Parts: sequence; C-alpha cells; structure tokens
Amino acid sequence: MEEVNLVFEGVKFMVLGMGTVFAFLIILIYAMNFQAKIITKYFPEPETAPTPDIGTKKNNNSKVAAIAAAIMHHKQLNS
Repeated sequence: MEEVNLVFEGVKFMVLGMGTVFAFLIILIYAMNFQAKIITKYFPEPETAPTPDIGTKKNNNSKVAAIAAAIMHHKQLNS
C-alpha cells in the first residue's frame, strides 16, 4: 500500500490555490488598466473652463454666517 504524506499534499494544494488566485488578480489588474486606457482614449473627459472667483467671497461669507448662527443657537439651547 502506498503511503501518502498528507501535510505535503495540503501544502501542494495550498500553493496551487494561492497561485491560481494570485495569477487571476494579476490578470485582472492588467485587464482593468487596459480597459482604462481604451476608455480614456475613446471617451476623454471634457475640459472645463476655469470658473472666475466672482461671488465666491459672498458664498463664503454666507457660509460663515450660517455656521456662526448654528453655533450660537446650539449654545443658547445648552445654557
């Protein structure tokens, strides 16, 4: 009768399984990089014009005022 080393068989199957998963992940990375290159080649992102800074100070001031009002309201509720 043939003697089988179960530890060696377990290690062999572990290496085979982990190698298969590793190979699949490597192939997946290359496939996704290739897909990204194809997509950016045929569907480039539209270039957006820079927005002028007009009105941003007003927006910032209104945000600061809203935050200050919320903090004051919170302090009044807790005092």
